[in-house]
Amino acid sequence: MIKAANFLTLFVFYVSFSQEKSELKTTFSGYLETYYSYDFNPNGIETKLPFMYNHNRHNEFNVNIGLLRTKFEYGNMYANIAIQSGAYVVDNYASEKIQNINEAFIGIYFDTMKKHVLEAGILPSYIGFESATTATNLTLTRSVLAENSPYFMTGIKYNFKPSDKWTFAALLTNGWQRIAKPNKNLAPSFGSQIVYKPSEEASFNWSTFVGKEFNGTGFDMRYFSNLFFDQKWNSKWRTIAGFDLGVQKLSNNQSATWLSPVIIVQYEIHPKWQTAFRAEYYKDAKNVIIATSVPFETTGFSFNIDYLPNAKVKLRNEIRYLNNKNSVFGMEPNLMASSLFTTTSLSFEF
Repeated sequence: MIKAANFLTLFVFYVSFSQEKSELKTTFSGYLETYYSYDFNPNGIETKLPFMYNHNRHNEFNVNIGLLRTKFEYGNMYANIAIQSGAYVVDNYASEKIQNINEAFIGIYFDTMKKHVLEAGILPSYIGFESATTATNLTLTRSVLAENSPYFMTGIKYNFKPSDKWTFAALLTNGWQRIAKPNKNLAPSFGSQIVYKPSEEASFNWSTFVGKEFNGTGFDMRYFSNLFFDQKWNSKWRTIAGFDLGVQKLSNNQSATWLSPVIIVQYEIHPKWQTAFRAEYYKDAKNVIIATSVPFETTGFSFNIDYLPNAKVKLRNEIRYLNNKNSVFGMEPNLMASSLFTTTSLSFEF
Protein backbone atom coordinates (compact mmCIF):
# COMPACT_ATOMS: atom_id res chain seq x y z
CA MET A 1 0.00 0.00 0.00
CA ILE A 2 2.90 2.33 0.82
CA LYS A 3 4.50 1.65 -2.56
CA ALA A 4 1.19 2.25 -4.33
CA ALA A 5 0.71 5.52 -2.43
CA ASN A 6 4.24 6.61 -3.30
CA PHE A 7 3.67 5.77 -6.97
CA LEU A 8 0.40 7.76 -7.00
CA THR A 9 2.16 10.74 -5.39
CA LEU A 10 4.95 10.64 -7.97
CA PHE A 11 2.40 10.37 -10.79
CA VAL A 12 0.40 13.38 -9.57
CA PHE A 13 3.65 15.35 -9.14
CA TYR A 14 4.75 14.40 -12.67
CA VAL A 15 1.44 15.48 -14.22
CA SER A 16 1.45 18.76 -12.26
CA PHE A 17 5.05 19.46 -13.21
CA SER A 18 4.36 18.70 -16.89
CA GLN A 19 1.43 21.10 -16.91
CA GLU A 20 3.51 23.82 -15.29
CA LYS A 21 6.17 23.40 -17.96
CA SER A 22 3.62 23.53 -20.81
CA GLU A 23 3.22 26.77 -22.68
CA LEU A 24 0.21 27.93 -24.63
CA LYS A 25 1.13 28.22 -28.32
CA THR A 26 -1.07 30.19 -30.67
CA THR A 27 -0.89 30.05 -34.47
CA PHE A 28 -2.86 32.25 -36.86
CA SER A 29 -3.49 31.50 -40.53
CA GLY A 30 -5.89 32.63 -43.20
CA TYR A 31 -7.07 32.30 -46.77
CA LEU A 32 -8.84 34.69 -49.15
CA GLU A 33 -10.03 33.86 -52.67
CA THR A 34 -11.67 36.28 -55.07
CA TYR A 35 -13.02 35.25 -58.47
CA TYR A 36 -14.88 36.10 -61.64
CA SER A 37 -16.82 33.50 -63.67
CA TYR A 38 -18.68 33.70 -66.95
CA ASP A 39 -21.21 31.10 -68.10
CA PHE A 40 -21.75 30.97 -71.87
CA ASN A 41 -25.16 29.45 -71.17
CA PRO A 42 -26.50 31.89 -68.52
CA ASN A 43 -29.58 30.54 -66.77
CA GLY A 44 -31.09 33.82 -65.65
CA ILE A 45 -30.69 33.09 -61.92
CA GLU A 46 -28.05 34.11 -59.42
CA THR A 47 -26.13 30.84 -59.37
CA LYS A 48 -24.69 29.20 -62.49
CA LEU A 49 -25.32 25.57 -61.53
CA PRO A 50 -27.49 24.36 -58.62
CA PHE A 51 -25.16 21.44 -57.83
CA MET A 52 -22.02 23.60 -57.52
CA TYR A 53 -21.04 25.42 -54.32
CA ASN A 54 -17.84 27.24 -55.33
CA HIS A 55 -17.26 29.99 -57.93
CA ASN A 56 -20.96 29.81 -58.73
CA ARG A 57 -21.89 33.40 -59.66
CA HIS A 58 -22.26 34.40 -63.32
CA ASN A 59 -20.66 37.57 -64.71
CA GLU A 60 -19.89 38.92 -61.25
CA PHE A 61 -16.78 39.69 -59.22
CA ASN A 62 -17.13 38.03 -55.84
CA VAL A 63 -15.37 36.49 -52.85
CA ASN A 64 -15.53 32.72 -52.93
CA ILE A 65 -14.29 32.26 -49.36
CA GLY A 66 -12.49 34.29 -46.73
CA LEU A 67 -11.11 32.26 -43.84
CA LEU A 68 -9.35 33.11 -40.57
CA ARG A 69 -8.07 30.25 -38.45
CA THR A 70 -6.55 30.12 -34.97
CA LYS A 71 -4.89 27.06 -33.48
CA PHE A 72 -4.15 26.77 -29.76
CA GLU A 73 -1.73 24.14 -28.42
CA TYR A 74 -1.17 23.30 -24.78
CA GLY A 75 0.62 20.17 -23.66
CA ASN A 76 -0.97 17.18 -25.34
CA MET A 77 -4.10 19.09 -26.38
CA TYR A 78 -4.99 21.54 -29.13
CA ALA A 79 -8.01 23.44 -30.44
CA ASN A 80 -8.80 24.80 -33.89
CA ILE A 81 -11.38 27.45 -34.65
CA ALA A 82 -11.93 29.09 -38.04
CA ILE A 83 -14.46 31.71 -39.11
CA GLN A 84 -15.55 32.14 -42.71
CA SER A 85 -17.50 34.28 -45.14
CA GLY A 86 -18.14 34.43 -48.89
CA ALA A 87 -20.39 33.06 -51.62
CA TYR A 88 -19.25 29.52 -50.78
CA VAL A 89 -20.74 29.93 -47.30
CA VAL A 90 -24.04 31.27 -48.64
CA ASP A 91 -24.41 28.36 -51.08
CA ASN A 92 -23.12 25.52 -48.93
CA TYR A 93 -24.50 26.33 -45.46
CA ALA A 94 -28.03 27.39 -46.46
CA SER A 95 -29.67 24.74 -44.25
CA GLU A 96 -27.49 25.44 -41.18
CA LYS A 97 -28.12 27.96 -38.40
CA ILE A 98 -24.38 28.14 -37.72
CA GLN A 99 -22.91 29.39 -40.99
CA ASN A 100 -19.81 31.43 -40.21
CA ILE A 101 -17.87 28.64 -38.45
CA ASN A 102 -15.70 26.66 -40.84
CA GLU A 103 -14.24 24.44 -38.13
CA ALA A 104 -14.26 24.31 -34.35
CA PHE A 105 -12.79 21.25 -32.66
CA ILE A 106 -10.61 20.07 -29.79
CA GLY A 107 -7.95 17.39 -30.12
CA ILE A 108 -6.02 15.33 -27.61
CA TYR A 109 -2.94 13.14 -28.09
CA PHE A 110 -2.94 10.01 -25.96
CA ASP A 111 0.76 9.26 -26.32
CA THR A 112 4.03 11.13 -26.78
CA MET A 113 4.51 9.67 -30.27
CA LYS A 114 1.14 11.17 -31.33
CA LYS A 115 -0.05 7.87 -32.74
CA HIS A 116 -3.44 8.04 -31.00
CA VAL A 117 -5.54 11.20 -31.44
CA LEU A 118 -9.15 12.03 -30.58
CA GLU A 119 -10.88 15.08 -32.08
CA ALA A 120 -14.38 16.41 -31.36
CA GLY A 121 -16.41 19.26 -32.83
CA ILE A 122 -17.00 20.67 -36.33
CA LEU A 123 -14.35 18.86 -38.34
CA PRO A 124 -13.09 19.18 -41.92
CA SER A 125 -14.38 16.34 -44.09
CA TYR A 126 -12.36 13.15 -44.19
CA ILE A 127 -13.86 12.35 -47.62
CA GLY A 128 -12.21 13.31 -50.90
CA PHE A 129 -9.04 14.91 -52.23
CA GLU A 130 -10.25 18.47 -52.91
CA SER A 131 -10.43 21.16 -50.23
CA ALA A 132 -12.75 24.16 -49.93
CA THR A 133 -9.59 26.31 -49.92
CA THR A 134 -9.17 25.55 -53.58
CA ALA A 135 -5.65 26.91 -54.06
CA THR A 136 -4.40 23.55 -52.74
CA ASN A 137 -6.39 21.64 -55.40
CA LEU A 138 -4.93 20.73 -58.78
CA THR A 139 -7.84 22.41 -60.59
CA LEU A 140 -9.43 25.79 -59.93
CA THR A 141 -13.02 24.51 -59.61
CA ARG A 142 -13.89 21.38 -57.70
CA SER A 143 -14.96 18.16 -59.41
CA VAL A 144 -18.66 17.29 -59.46
CA LEU A 145 -18.02 14.38 -57.08
CA ALA A 146 -16.21 16.69 -54.63
CA GLU A 147 -18.91 19.37 -54.78
CA ASN A 148 -21.55 16.77 -53.91
CA SER A 149 -19.84 15.00 -51.04
CA PRO A 150 -19.32 16.47 -47.54
CA TYR A 151 -17.16 19.54 -46.91
CA PHE A 152 -17.44 19.13 -43.13
CA MET A 153 -18.63 16.72 -40.44
CA THR A 154 -19.71 17.31 -36.85
CA GLY A 155 -18.87 14.62 -34.32
CA ILE A 156 -15.88 12.76 -32.95
CA LYS A 157 -12.92 11.23 -34.78
CA TYR A 158 -10.36 8.74 -33.50
CA ASN A 159 -7.13 8.64 -35.49
CA PHE A 160 -4.48 5.93 -35.20
CA LYS A 161 -1.15 6.19 -37.01
CA PRO A 162 0.92 3.06 -36.32
CA SER A 163 3.65 4.05 -38.80
CA ASP A 164 4.60 6.67 -41.36
CA LYS A 165 2.92 4.55 -44.06
CA TRP A 166 -0.44 3.77 -42.46
CA THR A 167 -3.22 5.87 -40.89
CA PHE A 168 -6.61 4.60 -39.68
CA ALA A 169 -9.58 6.66 -38.51
CA ALA A 170 -13.10 6.01 -37.22
CA LEU A 171 -15.84 8.65 -36.83
CA LEU A 172 -19.26 9.11 -35.26
CA THR A 173 -21.05 12.14 -36.74
CA ASN A 174 -24.39 13.95 -36.98
CA GLY A 175 -24.75 12.85 -40.58
CA TRP A 176 -23.85 13.69 -44.16
CA GLN A 177 -22.40 17.22 -44.01
CA ARG A 178 -24.38 18.50 -41.02
CA ILE A 179 -23.70 20.71 -38.06
CA ALA A 180 -27.13 20.32 -36.45
CA LYS A 181 -28.69 16.87 -36.45
CA PRO A 182 -31.96 16.96 -38.46
CA ASN A 183 -33.63 14.14 -36.54
CA LYS A 184 -32.63 13.65 -32.92
CA ASN A 185 -34.04 10.11 -32.89
CA LEU A 186 -31.49 8.86 -35.43
CA ALA A 187 -28.36 7.01 -34.36
CA PRO A 188 -25.03 8.71 -35.16
CA SER A 189 -23.60 8.05 -38.61
CA PHE A 190 -20.39 6.04 -38.90
CA GLY A 191 -17.33 6.90 -40.97
CA SER A 192 -13.97 5.30 -41.60
CA GLN A 193 -10.73 6.21 -43.34
CA ILE A 194 -7.64 4.24 -44.32
CA VAL A 195 -4.60 6.01 -45.77
CA TYR A 196 -1.58 4.16 -47.12
CA LYS A 197 1.54 6.09 -48.18
CA PRO A 198 4.07 3.76 -49.81
CA SER A 199 6.35 6.78 -50.29
CA GLU A 200 6.42 10.52 -49.73
CA GLU A 201 5.16 11.02 -53.28
CA ALA A 202 2.22 8.60 -53.30
CA SER A 203 -0.89 7.89 -51.25
CA PHE A 204 -3.97 5.66 -51.38
CA ASN A 205 -7.09 6.79 -49.51
CA TRP A 206 -10.32 4.89 -48.82
CA SER A 207 -13.08 6.65 -46.89
CA THR A 208 -16.58 5.35 -46.12
CA PHE A 209 -19.86 6.68 -44.71
CA VAL A 210 -22.80 4.72 -43.28
CA GLY A 211 -25.89 6.39 -41.84
CA LYS A 212 -29.55 7.27 -42.28
CA GLU A 213 -30.19 10.21 -44.62
CA PHE A 214 -33.29 11.88 -46.03
CA ASN A 215 -34.63 10.07 -49.11
CA GLY A 216 -37.48 12.41 -50.03
CA THR A 217 -40.09 11.21 -47.57
CA GLY A 218 -38.11 9.99 -44.56
CA PHE A 219 -34.71 8.82 -43.37
CA ASP A 220 -33.15 5.57 -44.53
CA MET A 221 -29.74 3.99 -44.92
CA ARG A 222 -27.01 5.50 -47.08
CA TYR A 223 -23.76 3.71 -47.86
CA PHE A 224 -20.90 5.60 -49.49
CA SER A 225 -17.33 4.86 -50.54
CA ASN A 226 -14.66 7.32 -51.68
CA LEU A 227 -11.44 5.92 -53.11
CA PHE A 228 -8.53 7.84 -54.63
CA PHE A 229 -4.87 7.53 -55.54
CA ASP A 230 -2.50 10.51 -55.56
CA GLN A 231 0.93 10.20 -57.18
CA LYS A 232 3.64 12.78 -57.82
CA TRP A 233 5.74 11.11 -60.47
CA ASN A 234 8.57 13.65 -60.58
CA SER A 235 9.12 17.40 -60.31
CA LYS A 236 6.83 17.99 -63.32
CA TRP A 237 3.97 15.48 -63.29
CA ARG A 238 1.28 14.62 -60.74
CA THR A 239 -1.97 12.67 -61.13
CA ILE A 240 -5.01 12.02 -58.97
CA ALA A 241 -7.54 9.31 -59.84
CA GLY A 242 -10.72 8.98 -57.77
CA PHE A 243 -13.92 6.96 -57.68
CA ASP A 244 -17.07 7.58 -55.63
CA LEU A 245 -19.86 5.05 -55.19
CA GLY A 246 -23.02 5.56 -53.12
CA VAL A 247 -26.20 3.63 -52.38
CA GLN A 248 -29.35 5.14 -50.84
CA LYS A 249 -32.39 3.15 -49.74
CA LEU A 250 -35.57 4.77 -51.05
CA SER A 251 -39.07 5.05 -49.57
CA ASN A 252 -40.37 2.23 -51.82
CA ASN A 253 -37.80 -0.19 -50.36
CA GLN A 254 -35.76 -0.02 -53.54
CA SER A 255 -32.22 1.31 -53.68
CA ALA A 256 -30.63 4.00 -55.83
CA THR A 257 -26.97 4.11 -56.79
CA TRP A 258 -24.76 7.00 -57.88
CA LEU A 259 -21.15 6.86 -59.01
CA SER A 260 -18.39 9.09 -60.29
CA PRO A 261 -14.88 8.42 -61.63
CA VAL A 262 -12.44 11.31 -62.16
CA ILE A 263 -8.84 11.72 -63.23
CA ILE A 264 -6.72 14.88 -62.99
CA VAL A 265 -3.26 15.36 -64.49
CA GLN A 266 -1.07 18.30 -63.46
CA TYR A 267 2.07 19.45 -65.27
CA GLU A 268 4.52 22.06 -63.98
CA ILE A 269 5.72 24.15 -66.91
CA HIS A 270 7.94 26.30 -64.71
CA PRO A 271 8.22 26.83 -60.92
CA LYS A 272 5.82 29.77 -61.38
CA TRP A 273 3.52 28.15 -63.97
CA GLN A 274 1.30 25.06 -63.66
CA THR A 275 -1.41 23.53 -65.77
CA ALA A 276 -3.94 20.75 -65.20
CA PHE A 277 -6.46 18.73 -67.19
CA ARG A 278 -9.49 16.95 -65.69
CA ALA A 279 -11.86 14.34 -67.12
CA GLU A 280 -14.87 13.27 -65.05
CA TYR A 281 -18.17 11.40 -65.19
CA TYR A 282 -21.07 11.57 -62.74
CA LYS A 283 -24.17 9.37 -62.85
CA ASP A 284 -27.10 9.88 -60.48
CA ALA A 285 -30.01 8.38 -62.40
CA LYS A 286 -32.53 8.63 -59.55
CA ASN A 287 -31.40 12.08 -58.36
CA VAL A 288 -30.37 11.09 -54.86
CA ILE A 289 -27.62 13.71 -54.66
CA ILE A 290 -28.24 16.02 -57.62
CA ALA A 291 -31.90 17.02 -57.75
CA THR A 292 -32.63 17.60 -61.42
CA SER A 293 -36.05 16.75 -62.89
CA VAL A 294 -34.51 14.10 -65.17
CA PRO A 295 -31.70 11.57 -64.65
CA PHE A 296 -28.33 13.24 -64.13
CA GLU A 297 -25.55 11.68 -66.21
CA THR A 298 -22.80 14.14 -66.98
CA THR A 299 -19.38 13.98 -68.61
CA GLY A 300 -17.02 16.88 -68.00
CA PHE A 301 -13.63 18.24 -69.01
CA SER A 302 -11.61 21.18 -67.74
CA PHE A 303 -8.28 22.81 -68.43
CA ASN A 304 -6.58 25.38 -66.23
CA ILE A 305 -3.34 27.34 -66.19
CA ASP A 306 -1.99 28.85 -62.98
CA TYR A 307 0.54 31.56 -62.26
CA LEU A 308 2.33 31.54 -58.87
CA PRO A 309 4.14 34.88 -58.36
CA ASN A 310 5.21 33.68 -54.89
CA ALA A 311 4.50 30.95 -52.35
CA LYS A 312 1.40 32.68 -50.95
CA VAL A 313 -0.40 33.98 -54.04
CA LYS A 314 -2.00 32.05 -56.91
CA LEU A 315 -3.66 33.44 -60.04
CA ARG A 316 -5.70 30.78 -61.84
CA ASN A 317 -7.68 30.55 -65.08
CA GLU A 318 -9.89 27.63 -66.08
CA ILE A 319 -12.28 26.69 -68.86
CA ARG A 320 -14.75 23.90 -68.13
CA TYR A 321 -17.28 21.97 -70.21
CA LEU A 322 -20.08 19.73 -68.92
CA ASN A 323 -22.45 17.65 -71.05
CA ASN A 324 -25.48 15.75 -69.77
CA LYS A 325 -27.51 13.08 -71.57
CA ASN A 326 -30.63 15.14 -70.81
CA SER A 327 -31.20 18.90 -70.82
CA VAL A 328 -30.49 20.02 -67.24
CA PHE A 329 -28.38 23.19 -67.60
CA GLY A 330 -30.03 26.59 -67.63
CA MET A 331 -33.52 27.64 -66.63
CA GLU A 332 -36.84 26.26 -67.85
CA PRO A 333 -38.15 26.38 -70.52
CA ASN A 334 -34.70 26.96 -72.08
CA LEU A 335 -32.79 24.03 -70.63
CA MET A 336 -29.73 22.78 -72.49
CA ALA A 337 -27.71 19.58 -72.44
CA SER A 338 -24.30 21.27 -72.12
CA SER A 339 -22.62 24.05 -70.18
CA LEU A 340 -19.42 25.94 -70.94
CA PHE A 341 -17.93 28.46 -68.51
CA THR A 342 -14.66 30.13 -67.60
CA THR A 343 -13.39 31.10 -64.16
CA THR A 344 -10.53 33.29 -62.97
CA SER A 345 -9.46 33.41 -59.32
CA LEU A 346 -6.85 35.21 -57.26
CA SER A 347 -6.03 33.74 -53.85
CA PHE A 348 -3.78 34.64 -50.95
CA GLU A 349 -2.93 32.45 -47.97
CA PHE A 350 -0.84 33.01 -44.89
